[in-house]
Amino acid sequence: MASLISFHDVAKHKCKNDCWILIHGKVYDISSFIDEHPGGDNVLLAVTGKDASTDFDDVNHSNEAKETMKKYCIGDVDQSTVPVTAKYIPPWEKESSAETTKEETGNKMLVYLIPLLILGVAFVLRFYNNNKQTS
Repeated sequence: MASLISFHDVAKHKCKNDCWILIHGKVYDISSFIDEHPGGDNVLLAVTGKDASTDFDDVNHSNEAKETMKKYCIGDVDQSTVPVTAKYIPPWEKESSAETTKEETGNKMLVYLIPLLILGVAFVLRFYNNNKQTS
């Protein structure tokens, strides 16, 4: 039975000679493998202290690499200890959501401005008609 490891414990191991990473709920002690990694040690050190699943999947590792990983697995992460991270929103999506917010604000203002404009026109016409009748 694999041991349950807290995310806090995984995050402590982030040095070249003591390196653990989290991928798809599994914790890997890659300290002895870090120098052999084809992408270099910096790639692995960059994903310590977080869930590296997305980073791992983005590279599209070979079946051989996935098989090699198994010997470094030291247990499962306690999912209740993994912090919830905000989903990454690319800058171009942020801009479009900002534009949507501007449009919504403009539409909300129109709801108030149009009736005020109508009231203003009615007031001016009434005032103009009253002055015309008294002259």
